[in-house]
Amino acid sequence: MIITMAFGGGGKTTAGLINDIFFKHLGNDILCRAEDSAVVEGCSRIACTTDSFVVDPIEYDGGDIGRLSVCGTVNDLLCAGAEPKYLTCGFILHEGLELAALERVVSSMALTAKEAGVKIVAGDTKVTEGSGGLFINTSGVGFIPSGRDISAGNIKTGDSVIISGCLGEHHVAILKNRMNIKNDVKSDNAPLVDMVRSLFKNGVNIHAMRDITRGGLATVLAEMAASSGTRIELEEGRLPQNGSVRDFCSLLGLETIYMGNEGKMVFFVPPCDEDKALDIIRNDRYGKNAGVIGTVTCEDKEGSVIMRTAMGGMRRLEAMMGEGLPRIC
Repeated sequence: MIITMAFGGGGKTTAGLINDIFFKHLGNDILCRAEDSAVVEGCSRIACTTDSFVVDPIEYDGGDIGRLSVCGTVNDLLCAGAEPKYLTCGFILHEGLELAALERVVSSMALTAKEAGVKIVAGDTKVTEGSGGLFINTSGVGFIPSGRDISAGNIKTGDSVIISGCLGEHHVAILKNRMNIKNDVKSDNAPLVDMVRSLFKNGVNIHAMRDITRGGLATVLAEMAASSGTRIELEEGRLPQNGSVRDFCSLLGLETIYMGNEGKMVFFVPPCDEDKALDIIRNDRYGKNAGVIGTVTCEDKEGSVIMRTAMGGMRRLEAMMGEGLPRIC
């Protein structure tokens, strides 16, 4: 059975879709009230974010658009120092989409939300003409504990730069599916709630953190250097490597530092917390390949990122110019 325009008409067919797929997998005491707005408990300081997901294919090695939408939204909230709490989701369904594929995506979304400890409390569906595709928009709300202040503006000279794992795995997982190339790379899409929560619980003084998505590590660090007015120096030889990703990149002329990820973070911590933070991250299921990749060396009004290459040269890293091709999210 496939999606037809009737599923977007607002009548019994729409109600059946909502009950048989969305409420079946995502249902909870708030969502199943089916009100025009969700009423939830709050706190004095909240973080809110929104994102849209248009990945093709919608199912790939290691994940799918449903898992991706939860991970992307939850990780954005974490980067503000928030405890993720509530998500909303809007589904744009194209005619011809297989109902079985939609149900797999929604089921995956529910499992990922459970893993991340968040509730999906409101949603919407629309059906449009198309060729069997699926888009998802999510919004998220998280609570920020009193006294917690996470911002690129807090980066200080001397800070250690820690990355939670190997780069480029999500990018390669999408590309290999499109190009019908066989290798063992799976997407890294993951909600990093436990990792970040453990860092705070154990008293690590995180000055700033950012999830490394579109534009890759180089773009993220260039933005953070500009925001903090600092110079960040990296060691190329310290970047964690996935051999299969490295080989894939060599084949296509890609650089992992500009490739998209959906389960990696970069952390800035004072040098006295470096060892503790690295140990905690490596003990998380999503941080086994974490490493210290550089330091913040000095103030720099314009902000700069310099990488010492494997050959011993110095390379300035800029934010990605133009569009990262091919698009992967």
